[in-house]
Amino acid sequence: IWLQISLLCICSALKLTVPSHTIHGIEGQPLHLSVDYNFNATASEIQIIWLFERSQSNPKYLLGSVNQRVVPDLEYQHKFTLMPPNASLRINPLHLSDEGNYIVKVNVRGNGTIAASQKIQVAVDVPVTKPTVHTEPSSGVVEYVGNITLKCIVDRGTRVAYQWMKNGKRLHAGPNYIFSSNNATLLIVPAVKEDIGNYSCLVSNPVSAMESEIIAPTIYYGPYGLRVKSDKGLNIGAVFTVDMGQVVLFDCSADSNPPNTYSWIQRDDNTTQVIKYGPHLEVVSDKVAQKTMDYMCCAFNNVTGKRDETHFTVVVTSVGLEKLAQKGKSLSSLAVITGISLFLILAMAFLFLWKRYQPHKGINMFMFSRAEADYRKAQAFSGHESALDDFGIYEFISFPDLTSGSRVSSQSVPGPDFVAGQDMLSTVYEVIQHIPEQPEQDHQHTLCLCLIDLILFKSSPVYHFLA
Repeated sequence: IWLQISLLCICSALKLTVPSHTIHGIEGQPLHLSVDYNFNATASEIQIIWLFERSQSNPKYLLGSVNQRVVPDLEYQHKFTLMPPNASLRINPLHLSDEGNYIVKVNVRGNGTIAASQKIQVAVDVPVTKPTVHTEPSSGVVEYVGNITLKCIVDRGTRVAYQWMKNGKRLHAGPNYIFSSNNATLLIVPAVKEDIGNYSCLVSNPVSAMESEIIAPTIYYGPYGLRVKSDKGLNIGAVFTVDMGQVVLFDCSADSNPPNTYSWIQRDDNTTQVIKYGPHLEVVSDKVAQKTMDYMCCAFNNVTGKRDETHFTVVVTSVGLEKLAQKGKSLSSLAVITGISLFLILAMAFLFLWKRYQPHKGINMFMFSRAEADYRKAQAFSGHESALDDFGIYEFISFPDLTSGSRVSSQSVPGPDFVAGQDMLSTVYEVIQHIPEQPEQDHQHTLCLCLIDLILFKSSPVYHFLA
């Protein structure tokens, strides 16, 4: 579909419509030049003429028509065809020699003669073929030392435009990217590691476009980022901690092209010796005479001539770090348990001391400070109204003798021949006779309540704890 912008030539109401832009045709293919005309007059005769002119040459007659009767030039009668009822022209086949300006002229005769003409520019293009990219030097270069030249070559095509691509994106000029005048050549000066990638060349013209195969130029670099790793043990910085008896595999790696050659060096006192070549080193910890051993991994690139080295230390312990960590957790738990146990022991000791002294003080204060009215409430519990109520084991009860300072004690132990109340009365009597003089009834009530208090205290948990 041709985008047409109408160019109007108005002469006595005659209008010609032709494409305003250059028409691109493909070599060997037909080309159609669309022309339309109209007028507002009565016509008795309509004449159409097509002319062709090249740069700096006179126009050449191609063909014409009068009232739709075509009068071709005998030289071009099989190449050019008029398409009535309008004034369109068909060119078939199209050749490179057909590129130029095509002039159409229309004459209309009626009451008078009116005429109009327009010019159409035609360009003939050859589709591009798939390009190829050549790299120089093909063997590769060392970074910061060599330069890389990429050339894009196309076998066929006219008006070819070149565009370089890197990793699928358009490549623009930069500090180390230099393009030729037509962009067909790319120069990388100097080549560095960051220039590694997938390059391609995209070629196009107004009628076609093709892209080359991807090419990756060879750039030698490195070694970069040398490091040592192990499959076991703990790595903190450049120190590896392993258990006694472990077999540890160390791996040395660095970014490099071509791949590095590796050597392992062991340092002992002031001497060093190469113990292995290759990227891997196996260390059997139980065969290490010392607890600490120093090693060094060296990487060498035989193309760039550069080398790098890294130092590390192996510490052999009887308990690995993981075990130490587990022991640390166990010690932490043991510390918590020990703290809780000490707290419980201290609490029990405090409770023991409190129960050891506080109950006696409370009982004494309770017995000697109780009001006489409280003792009278216990008269019904004389302890001698029923033998079953008096059954039990009684402690010695002694009261200080206020006159002579001597102490009298008695004990009553129930037995098979025990008669309720008999021995108890004599014991009470013996005890009562040493108590300072008080009203007889009050003495009996007081003693009875003291016995009851002792019996209740004996059966309490406090007594058993103190016992």
